[in-house]
Amino acid sequence: MKRNRKITAVVLTAAMAAGVCLSGCGSSQSGQSADTAQSTTDETDTTAENTTAEAADTSAKDGTVTIFQSKTEIMDQLNACAEDFTKETGIKAEVWETSGDSYYTDLKTDMSTNAGPTLFSLAPGAESKEMSDYLADLSALSFTDKIVKGMADTIDNRTVGIPYTMEGFGLVYDGALADPSTLTSTDALISYLQKEKAAGINGLGLSQEDYFLIMHILNTPFAIQSDPDAYLQDVLSGKVRMIDAPAFQEFAKLMEAIRANCTNPVDVTYDNNCGDFATGKTAIIHQGNWCYSMFKDYDVSFDMGLAPLPLEGNQKIAVSVPAAWYVNTDAPAADQAAAKQFLEWLYTSKTGTDYLMNQFGFIPVIDGMTSDQLDPISKSVAEAAASGNTIPWSLSNWPAGISTTLAPIAKEFFTSDMTGEELVNQLNDAFTAAK
Repeated sequence: MKRNRKITAVVLTAAMAAGVCLSGCGSSQSGQSADTAQSTTDETDTTAENTTAEAADTSAKDGTVTIFQSKTEIMDQLNACAEDFTKETGIKAEVWETSGDSYYTDLKTDMSTNAGPTLFSLAPGAESKEMSDYLADLSALSFTDKIVKGMADTIDNRTVGIPYTMEGFGLVYDGALADPSTLTSTDALISYLQKEKAAGINGLGLSQEDYFLIMHILNTPFAIQSDPDAYLQDVLSGKVRMIDAPAFQEFAKLMEAIRANCTNPVDVTYDNNCGDFATGKTAIIHQGNWCYSMFKDYDVSFDMGLAPLPLEGNQKIAVSVPAAWYVNTDAPAADQAAAKQFLEWLYTSKTGTDYLMNQFGFIPVIDGMTSDQLDPISKSVAEAAASGNTIPWSLSNWPAGISTTLAPIAKEFFTSDMTGEELVNQLNDAFTAAK
């Protein structure tokens, strides 16, 4: 499976030994003592097990892991990870370049034309359900029973998705410019934005990319409903209108306040948004713990943390599994075996877990796996998850690909005199049309 998007090809041929010894039970047979029969049976069972293990290993070593995933911020580390995997196992690995917002569309196109990767990422929920015909059963991997409860993606009682990490998003704040204890309501946040504008500081930064412009911030009014999943279904079916819920009314007010008092996000890239925060030009950004990696090029000395978006007084941050690994059932058997071996190596070997915890900066999702290098924002996420002080990522269950419909509506809002209520109603119509 060759394609232009491939940026790394690692091919090494180091051998890897395999062998499994198991004891069996035998019985005395004509002309044999019980001990002789036992020895014969043990030898036969052991030979069969060794043959099976060697066949599985040979199958994996005959295959190639082609990896395509959506997290652009770990691409350099993932390339190095693929190289080390090949050095240690002798199994070929290729990393395909990630293309940002078009990732899911690109993936679906490739899968539909039998040119898809062997190992790929999806957001558990709407995306994995839409792609369920392509998802191999990963239940037999040695570590699946150690995945933190509720974090594996299961469909029809099969574990099909192995979680990357936990992530959380909300208000990433500069402790020198914002006191989260005073931002506990929508009105308090709006007053803060007005005060910061008067002081020449961008109070709250969004950016132009689909998820950072509208998807993440729109999650909160859905997630704080008493039953977020049921509420979503009511919206999709037309049973309720979002603007009738107090959370969406406050969302409409907040979006108008952001437009009136903050830098227009349509003109801001993700990199610039993080850079402005790191240099003190922006006090708060609506982001998640993944953005901390963007600060490595700056001399950041201020304290920071992650606070809730306080619609209706919400005091919980959104925490979930942003993406999981999946294996393509349409890939050749040897390639599927190679992909499963990559996951085994990544989640159980010393080198692999070092990449997960230290190089990728992921929050542990496997019982017994620990990290002492969590950044301040990730610590906030881990603490919220441990205490149960979280709201769900409702957006994971939104119709697949809806970001490409919602983002243009948000961009129009930020470049026009559309009211907040009109914004919510147009977003609502996009949901009902996408059901």
